Amino acid sequence: MRIERRAAARGHVRAGWLDSRHTFSFGHYHDPAWMGFGVLRVINEDRVAPGAGFAPHRHANMEILSIVLSGALAHRDSTGGEGVIGAGDVQWMSAGHGVEHSEFNASDTEPVHFLQVWIQPDRSNAAPAYAQREDVALGDDAWTLLASPDGADGSLPIRQAASLRAARLGDAGGPLAYELDAQRRYWLHLATGAARVDGVELAAGDALGISGEAGRLEVAGRAPGTQVLLFDLPA
Repeated sequence: MRIERRAAARGHVRAGWLDSRHTFSFGHYHDPAWMGFGVLRVINEDRVAPGAGFAPHRHANMEILSIVLSGALAHRDSTGGEGVIGAGDVQWMSAGHGVEHSEFNASDTEPVHFLQVWIQPDRSNAAPAYAQREDVALGDDAWTLLASPDGADGSLPIRQAASLRAARLGDAGGPLAYELDAQRRYWLHLATGAARVDGVELAAGDALGISGEAGRLEVAGRAPGTQVLLFDLPA
């Protein structure tokens, strides 16, 4: 089974300093048809104005990944975790039994554009944790592992039997492939650019969900600098 989630159909929240698009129900945006995709609960595409951001707030029992597409994001949390992540960096915060954190645009002059992802963990009330991976070098037309249960290949070690891969695609050359397992489910999100996925044209912000399907997934770039994310999730 495949489902399409088009960028224009996502929830949209706009407040002076924030422009946010919600793939799944979040905050004031609620759609019973889009409550998540298995353990994948949130993909928010946020643009935050210079100097603005999210004041300290609390989360529990959620794996949170932040992926900066442009600009820089400053993070601080109640466990002592802090850092600035820029384009090409990936940050992981496991909220565990509870953590308070803030996120602000690290620049007073330039906006920050980033994705925040929430994945439901496979355990409850663990100790909070934080890690950051800097300057992830995405290969051209090759998958790079960003997050996994065991931290393989230097990826961030999330607390769920799920993985996140990313690739940068050009607009020429053969498609990038991924072997699907019918006992898993997959969510492909196009972060930037344009791509063709098994004959389906996707633009930035579009996504495709796949479940109960085995075989070969093929993704081809349709614009220079296209960036795609692929979540491999438990069924």
